[in-house]
Amino acid sequence: MSKYFGTDGFRGEANKILTADHAYKIGRYLGWYYNQNHKGRIVIGKDTRRSSYMFEYALVAGITASGSDVYLLHVTTTPSVAYVVRTENFDCGIMVSASHNPYQDNGIKVMDSYGHKISAELEEAMEKYIDGEIEELPFATREKVGVAKDYAIGRNRYVGYLISLATRSYDRMRVGLDCSNGSSFTIAKSVFDALGAKTYVVGNEPDGTNINMGCGSTHIENLKALVKEKNLDVGFAFDGDADRCIAVDENGNEIHGDFILYVCGKYLKECGKLQGNTVVATIMSNLGLFKALEVAGIDYCKTTVGDKYVNEAMVANGYVLGGEQSGHIIFSKHATTGDGILTAIMLMEVILEKKQSLGTLCKGLIMYPQLLRNIPVEDKKATIENPEVQKLQREIADELGDNGRILLRESGTEPVVRIMVEAATDELCEKYVSRMAELMSSLV
Repeated sequence: MSKYFGTDGFRGEANKILTADHAYKIGRYLGWYYNQNHKGRIVIGKDTRRSSYMFEYALVAGITASGSDVYLLHVTTTPSVAYVVRTENFDCGIMVSASHNPYQDNGIKVMDSYGHKISAELEEAMEKYIDGEIEELPFATREKVGVAKDYAIGRNRYVGYLISLATRSYDRMRVGLDCSNGSSFTIAKSVFDALGAKTYVVGNEPDGTNINMGCGSTHIENLKALVKEKNLDVGFAFDGDADRCIAVDENGNEIHGDFILYVCGKYLKECGKLQGNTVVATIMSNLGLFKALEVAGIDYCKTTVGDKYVNEAMVANGYVLGGEQSGHIIFSKHATTGDGILTAIMLMEVILEKKQSLGTLCKGLIMYPQLLRNIPVEDKKATIENPEVQKLQREIADELGDNGRILLRESGTEPVVRIMVEAATDELCEKYVSRMAELMSSLV
């Protein structure tokens, strides 16, 4: 496992876990790496966190000191960086964001020239440079020093691209948007207004410390209230960097990623556009999704948790739809990463084409009750592989049969094992989670 870079970049509390010095060294290495055979070109975007400006400038200093040029998108979304880097001949894209985390955290996500996450080998090399395990890199001098340029036009082109994907007007559609006081506050309303919708927006007054605070895709209650109060047709909530989308139907019900995969998967199949007749999901998607896909005659591919693994499975097999319950949905025909605003547009396409409300479109999916509990342990791997734990897991799985399941998973960021049980009732979920939790706690 990498020391600094996880499945979604280098993330942690600003100036405690992730510091300006880390950002400078990442910039130094990337600026040098992409500047060896030609003048390196790197594009940077950031979210609305107070510390994002600090990390942006530290990255710029490191990149230009190594001789590459930097193009600044300023406050923008993660998927916009992925779009610009792959369509405008950049060597690398960087997004400064901690996604759905609170404002005191931040992160650095690095993408290659195709808009995909960089290789593990490049991450490992950067980590060695950060820790001083490789020799110091040469500085650029004189005319070889890099420059930083405003590149807001790249963000504007991305907005135009999103608008171009809609095949019909949103006229007379009443749409709620929750921008999470994050990256989408400059983009989402512009897109929906341009398409003709009557938009109502919350979470669009960022102050550097209120990103994701009681709003956005992780706090859907604001959008639910807005949809019901204003009698809206549909609502969409994004996270801090807008690579996720959680919807709210006309009745104020939450429509998370599993519902979105179901609705869009069925629609793509009907249109003959579901490559391989397969939807990619993670092992944490609800059992109800898999059963509903089976009824619809759609195959599914399960990956481990993380959009990185969903994307890898999609690229390897040419699949066009995949995602997570969190609302991180990838439409590979249109983007290389999850894109919250794009997801909203794709759902609008289904609603308008089928002439049905979102609530009606979701009726074929019945969610199983699910309970997730985190158990602190000293050794995650050893706990899961403990013979007693494995024996109890088999017993519970046998008792649940086809009407439920139990999953044990190591947390990638905390010293905990995650116990997840799905069953026919909440009481059964509690019963089996508690049995497993009691056993694990006794082993500590």
